[in-house]
Order: sequence, then structure tokens, then C-alpha cells
Amino acid sequence: MTKYYYELGGAIALYMLVLAVSLLLLSQYQDAPLALRILITLAPMIPAGLLCWAIVRQLHRLDEMQLRIQFEALGFAFAASALLTFSYGFLENVGAPHLSWLCVWPVMGATWIIGLMIAKHRYQ
Repeated sequence: MTKYYYELGGAIALYMLVLAVSLLLLSQYQDAPLALRILITLAPMIPAGLLCWAIVRQLHRLDEMQLRIQFEALGFAFAASALLTFSYGFLENVGAPHLSWLCVWPVMGATWIIGLMIAKHRYQ
């Protein structure tokens, strides 16, 4: 598990660094050509891709039982995230404040954690 934490932590640290630099650059180069601003704003997606790579590598390292727990947790997270985000989207039709798409990933992460707790409890 230690290798996973280094890979994940490194990807998160790199993401935060690239995000901060890209936000700073965007504020400094507001009049830059659109193509350059697009490259700057999408730059944090490179370390985000490394984050995904670290998670998939960890899934390959798991034994069958741990993999089953993760599979159930991810299945729960997929369904619960869809229900929550769609429900909130419908609530926006009746006056709930508009939320950014950036809120979807934290919902997915939180429901994955909840799904892990449920699945782990199930197999204890």
C-alpha cells in the first residue's frame, strides 16, 4: 500500500502545484490567444491523469477480495453520484442555486468512500 500512497500523494501534490501555477498564469495572461489560455487552463489535467493512473495501478495490485470490495464501492458510487447530481439538477429548475460541474467529483469521491465503508462492513 505504501507505493500507492507515494504515487497518489505525488500526483495530488503535482496537481495542486500545476493548478496554482495555471491559475496564476491565467490571471496574468488574460489577453493571450485563446489556444494558449486553453492549454494553460487544461494543464492540471496532466497530473489528474497521473492520479487516475495511480488508482488503476493500485486496483491491479489488489487480491480478489479487495477487488470485489472496490468493485462494489465503485458501483455504489456510480449509482449514488448519478442520483445525487441528477436530483440536484432537477432542483435547480425550481430555484436551487446553480452549482459548477466541479462539484461532481467531490460527490463521486464521497460516495466512493461511503461505498467502501458499506462493502467493508459487509465482508467483516
